[in-house]
Amino acid sequence: MKEHDRVVLKFDIREYGLKTGDVGTIVHIYDQGKAYEIEFVSLNGETIAVVTIEAGQIRPVREREITHARAVTTT
Repeated sequence: MKEHDRVVLKFDIREYGLKTGDVGTIVHIYDQGKAYEIEFVSLNGETIAVVTIEAGQIRPVREREITHARAVTTT
């Protein structure tokens, strides 16, 4: 995975209202891919969260996947 790739979250991050399956964009790579800074953006362009995530907690977007719209709520 490289900068600007879209990736899929493999777990919930309740602090930011993010859920498994949410799609984000890699904005920085740490230690040759051991961790990534991921930006999650609403469909209207608002940044919801920028979080550092270990490599095993995201996956690349696969062929024929589709984005699903939902409202983000934080707890």
